[in-house]
Amino acid sequence: MPAKKQDQVLVTCPRCGHQQMEPRTAFSSVCKKCGEHLRVQEILNPPPKPADTGPARKRITCFECGAELEVPVSAESTMCKRCSRYVDMKNYVINSAVSKNFKTKGSFVIDLKGYVFNTEAIVSDAVIKGRFLGKLSAEHSLTVYSTAEIKGSFKTARLVIPAANHFRWPEPIKVGSAEIAGELAANVLANDTVLLKSTARLFGDVEAVNLVVEEGAVLVGRIRIGAKV
Repeated sequence: MPAKKQDQVLVTCPRCGHQQMEPRTAFSSVCKKCGEHLRVQEILNPPPKPADTGPARKRITCFECGAELEVPVSAESTMCKRCSRYVDMKNYVINSAVSKNFKTKGSFVIDLKGYVFNTEAIVSDAVIKGRFLGKLSAEHSLTVYSTAEIKGSFKTARLVIPAANHFRWPEPIKVGSAEIAGELAANVLANDTVLLKSTARLFGDVEAVNLVVEEGAVLVGRIRIGAKV
C-alpha cells in the first residue's frame, strides 16, 4: 500500500536540486533525475553548522602589568584592558643596519644582511641569521643560524639550532628548553627538556630536568639530569 500523502515529505537532491516526495521515515532513496544516492534523514535533519567563532585568536601578556590578553592572530597592536598601555604585536624583518630598541609580541627576524646594534630587543620569537649587538630577550623561542653573529647577551624560553647549522657561545646558556638539530658548542642549563635530534652535535656540559637523545646524536660533555637549574 503506498504511503499516505501526509506521511511523505519533499526531499531536495544535494547534487542536482531535483525535488521529490519520500516517506518521512525513509533512511535512503535515489534521485529520480540524476540517480544520486539520497540520505533522507540527513537531508531532513542536517547537522548543525559550527558556530562562527570569528578570526583565530591567541593569548599574550601585557609588557607593563602582565595582564593576560586575548587578541586576533592577525592583529598588529592592542591596548591592555588593565593598564591601557599600548602593546606592539608587529612582526619585524631586518635586512639592513638598524640602531633602535624593539618591544613586540610578534616575531623578530634578522636576515643575512641585517645588522641590529646598540639595542634592547624584547620579542616573542627571534630568528637570527645576521648580526646582533645588544641585549635580546625572546619570550617563546630563539633560532640561531650559522651565519649569526651575536655580541651582548640573550635569554629565551626555547633555544633552537636548526640542522646543518652551528653556534658557539663562550658562556653557559641558560634556557627553558633547547632543541638541537645542528651543532652547538656551549654549556647548556635548562629548566625543562634538552632535545638532541639525530643530526645534533653538542660539545659542552648539560644540566636539565630531562634529556632526550635521538639515535645518531653526538654529545661530548658532562650530564646532570633531574634538578631544575
